[in-house]
Amino acid sequence: MISLTINGQATELDVPADMPLLWVLRDIVKKTGTRFGCGMSVCGACTVHLDGAAIRSCVTPVSAAVGKNVTTIEAMADDPVGQKVQRAWMDEAVAQCGYCQSGQVMSAVALLKKKPNPNDQEIDDAMAGNLCRCGTYTRIRKAIHRAADASTAAVDTSLFTEVKA
Repeated sequence: MISLTINGQATELDVPADMPLLWVLRDIVKKTGTRFGCGMSVCGACTVHLDGAAIRSCVTPVSAAVGKNVTTIEAMADDPVGQKVQRAWMDEAVAQCGYCQSGQVMSAVALLKKKPNPNDQEIDDAMAGNLCRCGTYTRIRKAIHRAADASTAAVDTSLFTEVKA
């Protein structure tokens, strides 16, 4: 048995220790907002947080998450920084097809928690491992700046819905 904490909830799973965290999240726990993109850690669609750090779940064995907190896109509506990032994403109309966006948001949230007011180079460096086939990089950078500048006022989370695959 593997014991994980996913979005603050303790979970016991009967899965192989070397199973990629991505498949545990999507297929076993049904957190389908985390996407499969390349399976080689180069596109960023599978990005989740492991103890607050952005990681690629497609190449991370589930055993690496034992004793750590796994946070998925589904938890961002309850996270103050996640709320700001999601609001900024909507305000800047970042998404086109949307496939990469959960990974983009997760990387942006990890960046802003580490560096609350990043400059362009810091944003580019932090987001470099996230590919967007639609080419929304300029809007992504603008949205991250918007989220960094957002007031501490509460965000209306009724605008957010759970991501469905």
